[in-house]
Amino acid sequence: MNITDAELVLRLRDSDVSAFDSLYGNYHQAVYRNILKFVKDTAVAEDILQEVFARLWEKRRDIEAEQSVGGWLFVISFNLSVSWVRRKLKEQALHKNLLDLDQEDHLMIDRKHLDEEQYSLLEQAIAQLSPKKRTIVTRCKLEGKTYDEVATELNISRNTVKEHLSAAMAKLNDYMLRNGDHRYIVLFLFFFTCHNASH
Repeated sequence: MNITDAELVLRLRDSDVSAFDSLYGNYHQAVYRNILKFVKDTAVAEDILQEVFARLWEKRRDIEAEQSVGGWLFVISFNLSVSWVRRKLKEQALHKNLLDLDQEDHLMIDRKHLDEEQYSLLEQAIAQLSPKKRTIVTRCKLEGKTYDEVATELNISRNTVKEHLSAAMAKLNDYMLRNGDHRYIVLFLFFFTCHNASH
């Protein structure tokens, strides 16, 4: 019997470890691939992956059953990956005496609200899509499925999946660039677009 994400989230909110294990099993490969493509280091990607799922457990009572768990994990993994890259760049810059550590202070957003804002924007953008495009984006981008897997599930051709996804991504990019903080959204879109690009 297939258990839905909504059911798993409800159980997770009650501290059900088996529900957490199921969500980890469903999403860890897609989340890991997203992180690895961004940080380019397997050990770092594994560390960030564990941190993402540690956050899922810590925040389990804040997640609503109707939310997309894949979307939530995606946003958390993006922000942790960006934080790691920025720390690495700062370390390199300091080593070379090219950058004052305070220069980036004005770019910082209240970390408490950043995840929530980005998740909300992603949800809003996906909600603008047609039902079929929304399904394809969710399965390809948030659940990490291949074009072939989604084509089989929806009983359509691989090319149709690819065309729908391409059109959907153009709409999402446009919506998020118009409605988000440009400094972060450009990076976010890069992270969102690079996953599954080779499938």
